[in-house]
Amino acid sequence: MIKLCDIKKIYGQGNLRVEALKGITFNVEEGGFCSIMGQSGSGKSTLLNILGCLDTPTRGRYILNGTDVKTLSSSKKAWLRNTSIGFVFQSFFLLPGLTCEQNIELPLIYRGDSVRNRKELVTDMLNSMGLYERRHHMSNQLSGGQCQRAAIGRALVCRPKLLLADEPTGNLDTKTGYEIMDLFTQLNDNKTTIVLITHEEDIATYAKKIYKLTDGLLERIS
Repeated sequence: MIKLCDIKKIYGQGNLRVEALKGITFNVEEGGFCSIMGQSGSGKSTLLNILGCLDTPTRGRYILNGTDVKTLSSSKKAWLRNTSIGFVFQSFFLLPGLTCEQNIELPLIYRGDSVRNRKELVTDMLNSMGLYERRHHMSNQLSGGQCQRAAIGRALVCRPKLLLADEPTGNLDTKTGYEIMDLFTQLNDNKTTIVLITHEEDIATYAKKIYKLTDGLLERIS
């Protein structure tokens, strides 16, 4: 699913030059579940942005599901993000003017799905996330766990092959965080490929493989 070959990311020039990633080689098989740990400033967000086709490496190759991302135009990358990659963040990023149901529906609108198909997919996702009874609630009427479930539902409604999660439990209490990770485990059992960014060791252990990113260098630790 994912193949990174000697990925480097450099910001700035001359004395202001910062090497955020220093030659990352990293593979994730289809249906895999890996976590990447690291402190603030280690390069985690930079790596996730490259994995999600939100940023491009300075050097190296990124092969996603058999396609060299470097060969894709901006519009094709945008299409790839919308159809093949789901994103979950520490901040839920639900639109406050929309209901839970409408937030989950957004990617399908961008994709151009019919009203009928959107209704079917959103209803299925609401049921899967345990949110059907909250479908008409606004984000400020949902608990933190419900907001994150809605964000996960939005990430998955287009049925992406890859889910990228950046500190998905960071704004949740411990019990709710574990519930979200149990949900991630279920998704992985159903063949969703997951890359999880976290600084919490207990959260990282939910993954099948654990890596540590330190000063732009990646090593497998479990």
